[in-house]
Amino acid sequence: MSPSRARTTTALALLLLATTACTAAQHGPTPASHPPLVSRQAQQLRLPLDAYASTVAETHLVEDAQDILMRRCMNDLDMEWKTLPRVDAQDTEPPNLRRYGADETEAIRYGYHPRPDPPSVVRRNRAWDEREALPAEVQRAAYGPSGKGGCLKTAQHQLVGDTAPPDYHAFNQLTGTALETSRRAPEVRDALRTWHACMGKAGFDYPDPFAAAGSEHWETAEPTATERATARKDVACQKSAKLTTVWAAAETHTQHRLIDQNTDRLHKAKVRKDRWLAAARRVLNREGG
Repeated sequence: MSPSRARTTTALALLLLATTACTAAQHGPTPASHPPLVSRQAQQLRLPLDAYASTVAETHLVEDAQDILMRRCMNDLDMEWKTLPRVDAQDTEPPNLRRYGADETEAIRYGYHPRPDPPSVVRRNRAWDEREALPAEVQRAAYGPSGKGGCLKTAQHQLVGDTAPPDYHAFNQLTGTALETSRRAPEVRDALRTWHACMGKAGFDYPDPFAAAGSEHWETAEPTATERATARKDVACQKSAKLTTVWAAAETHTQHRLIDQNTDRLHKAKVRKDRWLAAARRVLNREGG
């Protein structure tokens, strides 16, 4: 069985999971004809603990480098290995999308439904699906009986030697703690009450943006007109309450404190992550991008 593919996990939950990874060469600026996938605020939102996780683009970078080394290994066994198609830079989600509620740009178009995957993401996911359908002998050569051996293990050793894969347990634990803790800050509670009152004037009685987005009423194949209208009011109320600005400031303060309390643990995790990224970039640079 092939290893788990990198998926973007940005659920509206209090405990967010981190993605690991790395990017191939940067693409040029987004063409003017390419509409923004998410709001500028979501694109720019950064938190202190982000330095200890990896972006989806960075995960792709490591996968792409491993893929090149796997192809060499598989070719040595007289087996073909198609490398994964690259994901366009503008098609990767920012790390803190939906952290404090629905995104304005997405809500206007899709309500609370996830936006459709962009074409480059579809191509990469399709390639992963095709790998899962490879003949058994090819999968054994690629991944070994355990899914962690074969040419994958060879490629990882060539990439980073005996350096263990990045461990994101510390980040996952602390980022969830930071979100929950900052939610209880007086200024965040005030902003949430302002949001609730704003929604109430429109006839909605959700306790917070997470409850609004997670309502069972939106479990439909496509977003309904009611869902879109609710989501639009939701993000309008978030803006009037300055919810994201207030919450991000409170969480930034909380995260700095947690980083100070876990310096050694986080430093070790970041060193491992940075070694994998540096090794991946070296492989991709030798391949010309």
